[in-house]
Amino acid sequence: MKPFQTTLAAALVSSAVFMVGCSSDEDAKSAENKAADTQTAEVKAGSTHPVTGETLAADQTFRYWEIDEPDSFDPQLMEGVHSSYHARNLFEGLLNQDADGNLVPGVAERYEASEDKKTYTFYLRKDAKWTNGDPVTANDFVFAWKRAVNPETASPYSWFMELMNIKNATAIINAEADVDTLGVKAVDDYTFQVKLEGSLPYFANMVTHSTTFPTPKAVIEQYGSDWTKPEHIVSNGAYKLVTHVVNERSELVRNELYWDNEHTIINKIETFVIPDENQALIRWKADEYDWMESIPAGQFKSLQKEFPNQVLVAPRLCSYYYQINQRDNSLPALLDVRVRKALSYSIDRNIIVDNITQGGQYPAYTFTPGATAGFEVPKVAYAKLTQAERDAEAKKLMEEAGYGDGLKLEILYNTSESHKAIAIAISQMWKTKLGIETTLKNIEWKTFLTDKKDGNFEISRSGWCGDYNEASTFLDLVRSTNVQNEGHYINPEVDKLLDEAKTMDDPNPNYTKIEQIMADDMAIIPLYHYTVNYMMKDNVKGWPINNVEQNWYAKDLYKVAK
Repeated sequence: MKPFQTTLAAALVSSAVFMVGCSSDEDAKSAENKAADTQTAEVKAGSTHPVTGETLAADQTFRYWEIDEPDSFDPQLMEGVHSSYHARNLFEGLLNQDADGNLVPGVAERYEASEDKKTYTFYLRKDAKWTNGDPVTANDFVFAWKRAVNPETASPYSWFMELMNIKNATAIINAEADVDTLGVKAVDDYTFQVKLEGSLPYFANMVTHSTTFPTPKAVIEQYGSDWTKPEHIVSNGAYKLVTHVVNERSELVRNELYWDNEHTIINKIETFVIPDENQALIRWKADEYDWMESIPAGQFKSLQKEFPNQVLVAPRLCSYYYQINQRDNSLPALLDVRVRKALSYSIDRNIIVDNITQGGQYPAYTFTPGATAGFEVPKVAYAKLTQAERDAEAKKLMEEAGYGDGLKLEILYNTSESHKAIAIAISQMWKTKLGIETTLKNIEWKTFLTDKKDGNFEISRSGWCGDYNEASTFLDLVRSTNVQNEGHYINPEVDKLLDEAKTMDDPNPNYTKIEQIMADDMAIIPLYHYTVNYMMKDNVKGWPINNVEQNWYAKDLYKVAK
């Protein structure tokens, strides 16, 4: 994927300064002027897009479906993909991404990287405001980043800050150092500096992640865990939260104090939580919303024929896999590598992608997708076999392990017809090929996350979308200390190779070795690599189809007149 290799290459340039954009103080409007301009900025009937010349729809409300209730609106506490969508609309970090995945200015107008790539300095714009009118300063980032690593916060993404290689992050997370020793500081109100433990050339690519977004200290201290309720929340993104009905809907409206409000066209965002994908599709067809993130299993081809201009497909930086509980107190069978291999080998991935998902997904035998910048998918040994050969080897391995018949397993998955269909198919494969009796356990999203963290599962459905475009965003999940390594797979050689990769000019040989070790240990069961596969009304424009991370911002979208 050339555009993304180019993006990463830009981050690797050895020059001391990398400009991502400019916005002079002379050109920056005050918050008061922006507020005054809001009415003229909002679309009126017959208005045209200032760049494309297209006639804009009078109603600039973007509506979309969510299969689950967001786990949080707090950038340092959110975990799910759906929550990150809200994060990028409500908050803004140091840098954003454009439609091709390239870095563009956010709160930071530009940044500098030291020659050794161990110090990064971000220069913040002076016209960035919180929704209460306060300026966004470097101290807001210092507070948020310290909050993310503070054990008292219990951030599910604290490990990401560790992965960023920030000085003392690991020690703080392990309660071995004071949070104030984190390698971040406000040089002044508008200069934010980060010190790293070692060189990390792609560090700038990581600050588009929601965990790194600023949060308002005074508001959090005043309201505690209630600070994200609509009546209290203070944010700095292009939109502000005005309504949230748990398990039903949310509503965001334009933030008139956002520094680039005059170029925002979408006025309102409405989201609808509908756990049933088929019901969600019915409501999409009834024009109740514009975007449906995924297509119900088995319906892709028929929908593509019925709505040829409204079904979109592209590679995505995501993998679908099963985690295997390898804790010491897990089922003895799952601690036997022969059983883990047999479970994986006996799954016919082609049946899953051709007959169930049917959305252009492709079978996976490794964790990292081929769409990842600079990464070439290695051909691990079992991927070279035919399915018949894998089935035969699976039976042999089970017999060697002493599990001819009678093994019972449970598959845990969160509510979704697609997850259910995949689990049923896999349970049937295990039954007919290996004599395994499988039960399925379906639970809602928040309980699902808790059960996985607590190890309350045997086999669990999992999916991972890259937080940045580099292979470590996937492979660090199998690091022994990573909280997202919910199966508790541990291999010291993997940890060592990951540590070495952080400072290598070309870490891909290490990534290849890790994938081979994972296949030998069957650390997880890779099933398929995602594609972007969704329904979008054809009057919605500006979607970042070429960004494999699929990081989208409603401020960049617009709706044309039908």
